[in-house]
Amino acid sequence: MALASHKLCIALTCVLLLSSSACHGLEVGFYKKTCPRVEAIVRDEVKKFVYKDAGIGAGLIRMFFHDCFVQGCDGSVLLDPTPANPQPEKLSPPNFPSLRGFEVIDAAKDAVEKECPDVVSCADIVAFAGRDAAYFLSKMTVKINMPAGRLDGRISNSTEALDNLPPPFFNLDQLVASFAAKGLSAEDMVVLSGAHTIGVSHCSSFVSDRIAVASDIDAGFANFLRRRCPANPSMANDPTVNQDVVTPNALDNQYYKNVLAHKVLFTSDAALLTAPATTQMVRDSANIPGQWEAKFNQAMVKMGAIDVKTGKQGEIRRTCRVVNQ
Repeated sequence: MALASHKLCIALTCVLLLSSSACHGLEVGFYKKTCPRVEAIVRDEVKKFVYKDAGIGAGLIRMFFHDCFVQGCDGSVLLDPTPANPQPEKLSPPNFPSLRGFEVIDAAKDAVEKECPDVVSCADIVAFAGRDAAYFLSKMTVKINMPAGRLDGRISNSTEALDNLPPPFFNLDQLVASFAAKGLSAEDMVVLSGAHTIGVSHCSSFVSDRIAVASDIDAGFANFLRRRCPANPSMANDPTVNQDVVTPNALDNQYYKNVLAHKVLFTSDAALLTAPATTQMVRDSANIPGQWEAKFNQAMVKMGAIDVKTGKQGEIRRTCRVVNQ
């Protein structure tokens, strides 16, 4: 009777919290018996890379987002092209050539396989790496309790990346709809947008709709960008600029202060000020100490439960770049 009540309680919780990781078979400490050192191993590898180049850490957070929004959090963004699948997600325009951090996942997977072969999925390593990058880039203030238990997918298609990843020119309604399609709220969208406080962007992602035409961008900031970007970026001439010029190597709430000052790169960043509700969220994130960090923790966990694969839907890849044969 007690067991039945426990199951009923879990079922009701899942109804109330549809995106809760518990409802997707994920749990914190998932590998505590099968591979107890996995999270420490991944964290050590991430630390080596991030302390050499903060941009790699930004790439790992972005990789987690780009993985989860396409086919769910299943490591599909890691798959290399093959003769049978020449255009996987990683070669899609939202990911190539800008997505970084694949070598970190390779190094972490190699280290984990030596300790616990055929136990830990690449999808979970991506989730752990995104969490750990946030930890180091925030000077150890963002501490995410990341559940695990994901399986790796076998499908990776560049077209699906284009269809599912919100581009930098989206307006607010489009952003809200894009996140809602993944079970995420408007607040989750505003909170996860805060990851734009770290990393760089190619000029081609914002020149045409932010500084080549009239927009709400700060005039001084627009002139600053014009000095760094060609008027017509091309594959041969497409420099990068910091997304946050104030604290470019720190994961903090400076992004929201930049949004309020109209000193952000993307139309999708500026869009957060086009409705009263999201404007208030931006103000709160900018002004209330610790609020954004706490909400970012929750939103990363929620995002990490998108369309998780279980059972025969997935596998545990031996190598993250190829499906098992």
